Amino acid sequence: MKTAIIVAMGKELQLLLPIIENHAVTTVNGTEFHTGNIAGREVVAMQCGIGKVNAAVGTLTMIDIFHPSLVINTGVAGGTGAGNDAPGILDVVLASGVAYHDVWCGPGTEPGEASGCPRIFPSPLPQETAGQLGVHSGLIASGDIFVSRRSEVDHILELYPDAAAVDMESGAIAQVCHIKSVPYVCMRVISDTPGAADNIAQYGNFWSDAPEATFTALKKLLKMI
Repeated sequence: MKTAIIVAMGKELQLLLPIIENHAVTTVNGTEFHTGNIAGREVVAMQCGIGKVNAAVGTLTMIDIFHPSLVINTGVAGGTGAGNDAPGILDVVLASGVAYHDVWCGPGTEPGEASGCPRIFPSPLPQETAGQLGVHSGLIASGDIFVSRRSEVDHILELYPDAAAVDMESGAIAQVCHIKSVPYVCMRVISDTPGAADNIAQYGNFWSDAPEATFTALKKLLKMI
C-alpha cells in the first residue's frame, strides 16, 4: 500500500527528505517525486507549490501517476488561537476536517461549499487518532491568502468557529482527493499566530525548530495506519 505525502514549500520538503529511506527521485512533467520508505511504509513525496492551483495540479498528477491508497498533506499552518485548548507554535494539528474559507458559489450554496463537494471534507481517521498521537485535533480552514491579520482570522472563525489552523493548500488537496475517491489526511504544525504583533517574526524564526515537531508525528501516524 503506497502513501502519498504532499508538502507545499521547499523548506518543508528539505525537512522531509532526510527521513525517507531508500530514497530515489522520479521526474514527471518537470516535477520531482521522491520515493522510498518511512517507518517501514512505502511512500512517494512531492512539493506541490504554494496555493490552491499548485496543490490541485500536484495532487492530481500524484494520484494519476502513482495511484496511492492514501494522501497525507503535511507542513506548516497558522494558528487561529480559538478555543480553550488552542494549539500554539510547534504544536501539531491533525485535521478533523478541511474546509475552504474563501469560496462561495452563489445563491443556493453555503460559503465554503465548492461546487459538487461537501462544505467540510471530513477526515477518514477515527476521532481518537489525535489523542493516540499526542497531537491536537481541529478543523483546518484553507484559502489563497497568507493569513496575517486578526481581521482575517476573525472572518474565518465566523464561518468556522472551531477552526484550529489556516493554510493555503489543504482545501484543494481535499477536493481533488474527494473527486478521485482517495482518502485524505491533513496534519500541520503551527508556525505562527496570525494577527499577533510579531506574526511575521514568529514565521521566520520557526524553521530552525521545525524538524522534530513536524515529522515525529508523521512517522507515528504511518506506523498506526
